[in-house]
Amino acid sequence: MSLLVVGSVAFDALETPHGKVERTLGGAASYFALAASYFAPVRVVAIVGDDFSAKDKAVFHGRQIDLTGVEHAAGKTFFWSGRYSKNMNERTTLATELNVFANFRPTLPGAYCDSSFIFLGNIDPTLQRSVLKQMKCKPKVVGLDTMNYWIERTPAELRETLRHTQILMINDDETRQLTGEHNLMRAAKHVFKMGPRTLVIKRGEHGALMVHNNFLFSVPAFPLEEVHDPTGAGDSFAGGFMGYLAREGRINDQILRRAMVYGSVLGSFAVERFGVERLTNLTLREINARARRFLKLTAFKL
Repeated sequence: MSLLVVGSVAFDALETPHGKVERTLGGAASYFALAASYFAPVRVVAIVGDDFSAKDKAVFHGRQIDLTGVEHAAGKTFFWSGRYSKNMNERTTLATELNVFANFRPTLPGAYCDSSFIFLGNIDPTLQRSVLKQMKCKPKVVGLDTMNYWIERTPAELRETLRHTQILMINDDETRQLTGEHNLMRAAKHVFKMGPRTLVIKRGEHGALMVHNNFLFSVPAFPLEEVHDPTGAGDSFAGGFMGYLAREGRINDQILRRAMVYGSVLGSFAVERFGVERLTNLTLREINARARRFLKLTAFKL
């Protein structure tokens, strides 16, 4: 099944206890597309500047990734710089330069307008909604990411977009801010009233929790001896999750549970290197092997 992602393609400068890189490919759509492409074809809608070279684009070549929807504009590509603390749980933003991304208005190529699965990355909810208006037919599944900035500043627009969304994927703090509920189970009930049928709560080093109608499912973060760069973990999780759903072409309880595991698997690989490096040299065999290790981590008998 076709999977469409709308979001950012960026350059990042990163500093962690394991090293420093001055310029590496980043952005939510980059991590998402690379992770999802191991399961299904991915169509990308984003914007880059004229500093985005053929070498940068080559990272996506040879994969199930269609870049027809990536707009090239005069100016510089979105840039973010950050430094992580020793425990990797805290980060300091050193620079955010929106550049051409400030004028991003998602425009879908005609061939993208029949996409069955859509993931709306963390952008203005009005722009997220504009993507859905461009669709020729109703997609099977729409997933959405957002953040505290949009929750606080554009609550009405966000709620309108959520009415057309089946899966909301945010962290625990954002869940509480959106619903006004500290308890995540009560918060999920509020989310369901807004439109989504599934809430996926990303919890960083504590894994992820899914609330779907009347069942819960939780996955741990995969235990790693070293985390080099946590920047794209959440977006890689989303890519693995949505990519698996698109591969299956449908949703049921078991498929959602497996999607959570594969999301966690891709997120765990992403943090092993800086930027998207680890996502570019994976194999499906490695991915499935780690998914089986998740099974061993969590299986038990009563």
